[in-house]
Amino acid sequence: MPFSGPIVVGHDGSDFADQALRWALALAERAHLPVIIVRAWTMRTAPKPKTQEFGYVPPASDFADAVRERLEEATREILAEHPDVEVTLRVERGQPATVIVEASEGASLLVVGPRGLGGFKGLMLGSVSEHAVGNASCPVVVVRGDDDPAQAEPEA
Repeated sequence: MPFSGPIVVGHDGSDFADQALRWALALAERAHLPVIIVRAWTMRTAPKPKTQEFGYVPPASDFADAVRERLEEATREILAEHPDVEVTLRVERGQPATVIVEASEGASLLVVGPRGLGGFKGLMLGSVSEHAVGNASCPVVVVRGDDDPAQAEPEA
């Protein structure tokens, strides 16, 4: 299959997302493709920015910066394993399923884990991964890794 665009990886901070990222980076290294790591966020899911104080709600850009910092921290060690791969981090405000499908436009491949941080024990495929498989603009790889998604507990 010819690849012309980047490999896009959805990353929500879960162990499954880390496994998907490792898989995508290994492929990108062999195929000489860039990787875009995408994290969706909402005001409900974003970490509190450093500028937030009692009585002051920072602008959305401060929340985006806090999400980016968290994504950088979460992926730093994994990215160090593949220093020759060109990687771009992208944080987008919106619902994860929508953001990940929009990010797939122009990509060679979309890579996701089977489940994210939420959900219910017993699910083999989470709602975001399922939505990506059915709606992405490119082929989708769901990386299961060594863990059984049906046995995983939702992370707090």
